[in-house]
Amino acid sequence: MFDARIWAAVPFHFWSVVLFVFGSMVGSFLNVVICRLPRGESLVTPGSHCPKCNVPIPWHRNLPLITWVSQRGRCAACAATISPRYFVVELVGGLCFLGCWLRFGEMSPTLALVYCVLIGGFIAATAIDFEHFIIPDEITLGGAVVGVLLSGVVPGMHNTTLASRSVLQSLLGLGVGAGVVYAILRLGKLLFGRQRYELPPETKVRFEETKLVMPDQEIHYEEIFYRPSDTLYVQAQTVSLVLKDLSGPLPEKTWQNATLSLNPSMLKVDAESFNPEEVHSLEVATDLIVIPREAMGLGDVKFMAAIGAFLGWKAAVFSLMASAVIGSVVGITLIALKRQSWSGRLPYGPYIALAATLWVFGAREWAAKVFPWF
Repeated sequence: MFDARIWAAVPFHFWSVVLFVFGSMVGSFLNVVICRLPRGESLVTPGSHCPKCNVPIPWHRNLPLITWVSQRGRCAACAATISPRYFVVELVGGLCFLGCWLRFGEMSPTLALVYCVLIGGFIAATAIDFEHFIIPDEITLGGAVVGVLLSGVVPGMHNTTLASRSVLQSLLGLGVGAGVVYAILRLGKLLFGRQRYELPPETKVRFEETKLVMPDQEIHYEEIFYRPSDTLYVQAQTVSLVLKDLSGPLPEKTWQNATLSLNPSMLKVDAESFNPEEVHSLEVATDLIVIPREAMGLGDVKFMAAIGAFLGWKAAVFSLMASAVIGSVVGITLIALKRQSWSGRLPYGPYIALAATLWVFGAREWAAKVFPWF
């Protein structure tokens, strides 16, 4: 059964079909990751179920690609619409796994599987970033660790046969990837300063434990308060604040036409100051919020670290440059279509993922021709 000659005799494109099917199955699991991971839910329990009626989905109605098409994008139990994203993620997963096999299968089946793992992470990160404007640490930091570990097992990831050299190249890529983007993040703080969010009058905005919640988006505090001095400002028509103590929430305090400022160590409403750790709930009605502005987020720093760990420092540099070009093309296209307001709602992580994917599928050779040092 484990005779290498037997496996070598299996037709190459038999494995092409297997990789496509396997990739679509992985895409089905990635849909679970995309849905549950940002919400902190278990990826194992409960089993697959309709989010509308909560009816469990049996295995014969959970077949990648086939189920969505046969049920015309609707739940078999309650007829609720199933997002096309489920079908798209499964299809992209299958096509990407097939592409990795066609590109690297004859050279190294193991390397093809490594790239399948990497691109599976890209798919999940891209979908989550589009929906939640975050890339979870489980994908970024976890990806960086997996990249270093796999480098020791599959030295071909870094064009060498020595495990020790491969691991060193992985660590170098991790450091360069994170370091370059970190430097850009710090520079962006100096150059761009703050961003104004102008809202309709009396817009309700909540300050939750980990994020700022506006009607059309959520911003996690780690993307706002990078340094202890970073401060958010609100000119509020009303402020409703509830403090807490050992016995529970205290009576609500309210202000009219107040100025609110918040940093990691202090909340200030007009002349009164409070410890943010002692705030039970905070809601304002406002038409203007001014927050510290980032050129890139910390999630992008960690994401680039993972890319460098898998692909090396040259890929990290290329991904940074190419993602800027891709972002510029998207921005110009949106302006031409008179949709420039959309550009502010697009996260940067997907551009990085696309650039790194281009590197995997041949951009490295193109870059070597244009830039000999690649």
